[in-house]
Amino acid sequence: MFIQTEPTPNPASLKFIPGRPVLASGSSTFTSIEQATHSPLAQRLFAITGVDGVFLGGDFITVTKAEARDWQVMKPMILGAIMEHYTSGQPVVLDDSASIAANTVTAEDSDVVAQIKELIDTRVRPVVARDGGDITYHDFKDGVVYLVMRGSCSGCPSSTATLKHGIENMLRHYIPEVQAVEAVS
Repeated sequence: MFIQTEPTPNPASLKFIPGRPVLASGSSTFTSIEQATHSPLAQRLFAITGVDGVFLGGDFITVTKAEARDWQVMKPMILGAIMEHYTSGQPVVLDDSASIAANTVTAEDSDVVAQIKELIDTRVRPVVARDGGDITYHDFKDGVVYLVMRGSCSGCPSSTATLKHGIENMLRHYIPEVQAVEAVS
């Protein structure tokens, strides 16, 4: 098994691409081993000292390290843990109930919210996934779109620029009702 690694715009996060599916749909994010009870892979990664976050995407895993830790020390251990997980035959997640599907358009959504979700899903998420992250819809209120940033996007130094200059400009261009974009935690 060959696992590729890619840097992300967030120096505290690395993207690991196992060459196999990670999640069938959606994404999952964990900030502690206690949150990872339904993911054997995330639990295995949190067993490594210095792992502060695990994000599971469709075909990649983003690991966020503690500030005081060094990637040169942690990367081989993370690669080993991912390889051990895939050779063990265990599922990545025990159930898909915690997977994020916030961008799914529902019958209750207004036309504006449906357009926002569609643009986020088709134009934003593929781009941020290349950088090891994910952005999901949270709310639209009084002209402001609220988005949740996960994976390498969470805590990334360039995330404000991505929100304001990239996502906000695009949404305002296509949807006149959008006045601003804000991140929520």
